[in-house]
Amino acid sequence: MSYTKLLREEADHLWEKEYMHPFVQGIGDGTLALEKFQHYMKQDYLFLIEFSKVISLAIAKSKHLDDMGWFATLLNETLNTEMALHISFCQDFDIQEKDLLTTKMSPATHAYTRHLLEIGYSGSTPEIATAILPCSWGYSEIGKRLFKKGVPQNNPLYSRWIEMYNSDEFEQLALWIRHFIDREVKTMTKANQETLKDIFFTSTRYEYNFWNSAYILETW
Repeated sequence: MSYTKLLREEADHLWEKEYMHPFVQGIGDGTLALEKFQHYMKQDYLFLIEFSKVISLAIAKSKHLDDMGWFATLLNETLNTEMALHISFCQDFDIQEKDLLTTKMSPATHAYTRHLLEIGYSGSTPEIATAILPCSWGYSEIGKRLFKKGVPQNNPLYSRWIEMYNSDEFEQLALWIRHFIDREVKTMTKANQETLKDIFFTSTRYEYNFWNSAYILETW
């Protein structure tokens, strides 16, 4: 079994808790209150900016040109494609770009992004990849599970969100991060592998907190 698959299995109870959160399930059946999704979209916009900075640090710390190219692809998809779609989505949900620019980070967004940036600045490339994996892989998994269950016909906007994260292109980026970690871990000490595990579980817990923060409309 690959190292990342082992991590996923050990964290299954946390990932299942995340998938079953009423926010995620509300997107899936189209019943999530609009104000909760608007809160999420604005916070996710801020999150993606910091997420892009972390990917940039992975590029700078990569030892191989091919790895730099893949992280650069991930950065381009996040900073340009996903951000552009995000702004378009926000307009559909009656959120203007000026609203995004004046939004302040919630406690959950601030804590999660500080965790990622700390790993980005102080950690190795495999540690950075492990820190961002629960986000990239988790969204792909949620998108595919919700799509398989059936998109909400009563809410085409939520259907579009599900279809975006159900895409094969999004899944391929998560798969590459996994392959990179699985390759790098083969030459690591047991202690370094345990460090990766701690990072993976911490990011996984922050993923749950991010959904929950939007659901309860968390502010300072």
